[in-house]
Amino acid sequence: MTEQNTRLGIWLMVATTLVFALQDGVSRHLAEEYNVLMVVMIRYWFFAAFVITLAARKAGGVRKAAATRQPLVQIFRGLLLAAEVCVMVVAFTQLGLVESHAVFTSYPLLVAALSGPVLGEKVGWRRWTAIGIGFVGVLIILQPGVAVFSPLAMIPLLAAFMFALYGLLTRYVARQDSSAVSFFWTGVTGAVAMTVTGLWFWEPMQPGDWVWMGVLCCTAALGHWLLIRCYEVAEASAVQPFAYLQLVFVTILGITVFGETVQLNVAIGAAVVVGAGLFTLWRQRVRG
Repeated sequence: MTEQNTRLGIWLMVATTLVFALQDGVSRHLAEEYNVLMVVMIRYWFFAAFVITLAARKAGGVRKAAATRQPLVQIFRGLLLAAEVCVMVVAFTQLGLVESHAVFTSYPLLVAALSGPVLGEKVGWRRWTAIGIGFVGVLIILQPGVAVFSPLAMIPLLAAFMFALYGLLTRYVARQDSSAVSFFWTGVTGAVAMTVTGLWFWEPMQPGDWVWMGVLCCTAALGHWLLIRCYEVAEASAVQPFAYLQLVFVTILGITVFGETVQLNVAIGAAVVVGAGLFTLWRQRVRG
């Protein structure tokens, strides 16, 4: 991979994290006013339309994009991601953007920890040490036994676990299916699942909030497109560390727009988690 492509990939990843941070801010705003399942359902309608349009424009069309050798795993992936999105949006409304993302940044450590049992990959003692240190950071954020521990703090940790499992299953299906096939099944399966559940919670929206819903749908599609382009032009191991910038952008958004504050334990814990995560990514690149 050339240096020029790697540099472009890095900038695309930075843009991706910024767009996803804006998406999370809009998600929090809408979920505070309307049912989470309805908000995520409408977002998935746009997402499904986006992936179907992309598939239709490529050689072989929708039929080729839907041609998977492992439909059950692909369906489970799609359901898992849809559920994870709902859980994370609930976390935004209960804990705020900053604390939710501080805990959610542990998902690369969960990927490393679960890569052995799920994918049969070998995890060495250095990465296990980093995983352990990272979860010390999570404990610093959650403060069990120090303050009155809130079960709500476990919501973003559950989302991180779900997203890590989704990521591992994405790597698993990639052994037989292309990324275009996986992307198609992710959008369509999620849209079907959210429609079945979300329609029961439909409620009228204010005209101004439909504008925000449009922004949410556009940022979701743009973020995924940027991420696809990022991985097309650069190696994942080179650009993945920059994904942590989403925590920075979300923190700025949480403080300036939603009036959130950054507690000292959250800042220290997040720094520990990010440091451990960067180390595991570095070790993965070295081994690669």
